[in-house]
Amino acid sequence: MGTVHQLIEEHGRQGALSFDEDRKVIEIAADYMAYEDPGIGFLYSGFAHVGLPHKRLADDAVWQIETDRAVMIVEPGRRAVRGASPISVGVPFGSKARLIMLYLQTEAIKTQNREIELGKSLRDWLKRMGIPQGGKSIKDVKEQAERIFRCRMSFHFQAGNSSGLINQNIVDGAIFVDHKDDDGRQQFLERAKLSEIFFEQLQKHPIPIEEAAIKALNGHSQALDIYCWLAYRLHVLKTPTAITWPALKAQFGAGVTRIDHFRPKFIDNLKLALAVYPFAKTDITKVGLILHPSRPPVAPRTKGIAR
Repeated sequence: MGTVHQLIEEHGRQGALSFDEDRKVIEIAADYMAYEDPGIGFLYSGFAHVGLPHKRLADDAVWQIETDRAVMIVEPGRRAVRGASPISVGVPFGSKARLIMLYLQTEAIKTQNREIELGKSLRDWLKRMGIPQGGKSIKDVKEQAERIFRCRMSFHFQAGNSSGLINQNIVDGAIFVDHKDDDGRQQFLERAKLSEIFFEQLQKHPIPIEEAAIKALNGHSQALDIYCWLAYRLHVLKTPTAITWPALKAQFGAGVTRIDHFRPKFIDNLKLALAVYPFAKTDITKVGLILHPSRPPVAPRTKGIAR
């Protein structure tokens, strides 16, 4: 357990804030430690290698990210417009897109069904994902959901002298139903059916993660990516493994031109990720990051949470 977690255990949230530690890290660690629901989420392992953009791209822009292990291409989908040409809706981006994706994958694994009910109302859905409720949040979630449901992804994997390609939609179909509740406020019901290929890959290669960690990192898309990557990498290591800054930038800093601009932001987000992964062991060096063998965030073969 890290120093921040020890401070919170010994002095409480307010007491820990009096020490010379990053306030945001303490707040996120305290939120994580205070969460009592032992929920487990699931993520397709491909997303531990490559991630969605953090910021909005042009609606017709294609997103491509590549590392030494994989390349992911995300093509924006199109919305039909009666009497006019279809319009591109853009690729999904940011923390809300990641939370929606995590929710879809978690529900599919838990129910072992690729058809997913997303709640009786948008308000229920927002609550379950830890997204603040309000007009702008509702609008943002609707937008990201549409982007996810319409986009198309391809994963290109490299292992030694062999390579593989997976082309897939995330969902085969989705249903949106607008209505008004008793207070007259707009809500919508939603049902989605994951594509057969994506569901198959998810079942074969799921990464278990703590829902408490995901909710505590709500709003920090790069920290979410780093946490999921550490959850995938650390527990399978046999010896300490060095990752260079250029390699880290390729995976987490797409769109950032200079490494000296990328490095401080990555370190800040790494600290946030470690705030919700107390067992993770990493060292920051001049040449990059050293990963050490660590316990996974979720203990194998259990339904509880290893804290």
